[in-house]
Amino acid sequence: MVNSSTSSSSDNQTDQQYTLYVDGACKGNPGKGGWGAYIIDLEQGEQELFGGAEDTTNNRMELTAAIEGIRACPTSAKLTIYTDSNYVKQGITEWITGWKAKNWKNVKNPDLWQTLDEITNGRDIDWHWIKGHAGHEGNERADQLANKGVDSLQSTPSSQSGKNDDKKKVTESDWLLDDPFGLDATDSIEETDLSEESDHLEEVEEEVTDEISDENIISTQKAELKAQIKENAHIKITETTNPQVGERLLILDTETTGFYYQDSDRIIEVGAIEMINRKLTGSSIHIYINPEKPVGESENIHGISDEFLKDKPKFAEIADTLFAYLKGAEIVAHNATFDMNFLDAEFERALHQKLSSVCKVTDTLAIAKRKHPGQKNSLDILVKRYEIPPRDRTFHGALLDAEILADVYLAMTGGQVSLHLDQQQQKVANTQNSHLNQNSQHDIPLIFPTESELEAHQAWINTFKEKNEKDSLFAVSETKPIES
Repeated sequence: MVNSSTSSSSDNQTDQQYTLYVDGACKGNPGKGGWGAYIIDLEQGEQELFGGAEDTTNNRMELTAAIEGIRACPTSAKLTIYTDSNYVKQGITEWITGWKAKNWKNVKNPDLWQTLDEITNGRDIDWHWIKGHAGHEGNERADQLANKGVDSLQSTPSSQSGKNDDKKKVTESDWLLDDPFGLDATDSIEETDLSEESDHLEEVEEEVTDEISDENIISTQKAELKAQIKENAHIKITETTNPQVGERLLILDTETTGFYYQDSDRIIEVGAIEMINRKLTGSSIHIYINPEKPVGESENIHGISDEFLKDKPKFAEIADTLFAYLKGAEIVAHNATFDMNFLDAEFERALHQKLSSVCKVTDTLAIAKRKHPGQKNSLDILVKRYEIPPRDRTFHGALLDAEILADVYLAMTGGQVSLHLDQQQQKVANTQNSHLNQNSQHDIPLIFPTESELEAHQAWINTFKEKNEKDSLFAVSETKPIES
């Protein structure tokens, strides 16, 4: 469905210059979606296009907006296109060459990419990325049109009626640009990879209340976990060997079937290790998960095959246990937005609750970029930069990467100790100080060596001198008292 309105001061469209602002929206992702294209020609003629689809994704709507916008312009016109989707911009200008070379294998939305490739062939097009929701008039107009496209579906009967009635646009990060594995492919990405999702996670950090008792959380979790672990042998949780009292940090990593949680990619592995007061407690969780779809070329990254995963539990089967272990903790991850988006999507499907609503989040990639601006900050590079002992990383593994990240996190935040002693530690410290003060009020008795002990000592000194042809430290100290 396409709707349009046009106002133009010129009928001559040949060899003109057109500026296009394109955007997509989705209510649910997947769910009802809309696209919009705001077009301005050289004579300041304006054209507005919008449309929608019942069951779609935000990425598909972004692509559709670009396709329909280009189709509405003469083939001889020079086009300048602005999109707030790095997925669209980088895809059509860079990644599409490789996709075509491998015959579109494992490419998301191949039908739309092939259409976009076909209609852009031979055209003079200049693509630009623009930050969304930043007050830019053209981008805001395109966003309004995209949401208008969704609203145009409201009168259409749908089997999904009542499930997607939220009228707020669902924004999503472009994960190839957000450097999902910390690869830092290009310096140009540095300015764009702190997405709106990252901002959202920072807001979540501020909203999680401090009134939650760590001890209550941990005790409740243990009771829940013991009951749940018995039911699923695939969940590996190690007990605490170094008990600490304080706020729980969980150094976490995930492995997935691909980059796009929005377009059916799933988590296949989760690993997290517990740290309290900057000390590893020995507690950890590790789970392999059946993603209910082929892992595809992602196997080249993590080394986990379909055959290996076929007997592993589905996420819904381990969701309660994993959520109980993670909830209330501060999640520390490298490019945390990637991991949190996948976890939020999985938990929302299984439990109808997002992990980010009950956890604080710290992104070590963001910390690294602040500490080392303009430099590459992948996990491997940070390991070398901070001279952390290397480990075998032929393949990525969630628990291995979590262990490495724990070292990197401590190194990047080196010199920072716990900002406060918890009450229990303070009480112990006060008790020890009290005993020391009491002991200082009494004379300490002096115990002198016996004659036989002095003779044995002198014999040892003489033997040392014979073997080493010099006096021992003790002999010197006896003949030359240390000056105070």
